[in-house]
Amino acid sequence: MFEVRVHGRGGQGVVTAAEMLSVAAFQEGRHAQAFPSFGSERTGAPVVAFCRIADREIRLREPVTEPDCLIVQDPTLFKVVDVFAGLKPKGFLIVNSHKSFAELEIEEVARRLPPGHAVTVPASDIAKRHVGRPLPNAALLGAFAALTELVRFDSVRHAIEEAFPGRIGAVNIAAAEEAHVHVVATEHAAGVGDHAATL
Repeated sequence: MFEVRVHGRGGQGVVTAAEMLSVAAFQEGRHAQAFPSFGSERTGAPVVAFCRIADREIRLREPVTEPDCLIVQDPTLFKVVDVFAGLKPKGFLIVNSHKSFAELEIEEVARRLPPGHAVTVPASDIAKRHVGRPLPNAALLGAFAALTELVRFDSVRHAIEEAFPGRIGAVNIAAAEEAHVHVVATEHAAGVGDHAATL
């Protein structure tokens, strides 16, 4: 089983991100579940959502405490929430930021992970260009597909189309595609070898 925890703030599409990821996994014939933590979901408040992906039926229902992947939609949360709690030693980390891990003051966390398992992606900037608003969730799913290789980009595309039909879906897919290319290029530039996630 592969477990994902998504951290963000209300209004950033955190819950939708987890749901779209589960749909992408279903598209590939896997079992998946997605659900939010229950708390304040007002705009700007910290929000957490979870996604599990497996090759067999998922019976767990509790929150993800030891994620295989962390997706951080808002890096200001580093000073508010223990975002990295439980992240597995061989886990993956995706942070929505144009800054480096050193500039974000989390370089030590990123360095503890295997090479090629941590990346920053300017997802809000990418979304603003394509969508017209800094909503990073779809872009970060494109980044997730590139970094973990757990789901194909075509499956992410399908999930976005299902969540956002028509023009809104098209611009979100464009954002996801740019983020996907960004991560592939970043990994290539770093000379990172095969690091695909497994269930």
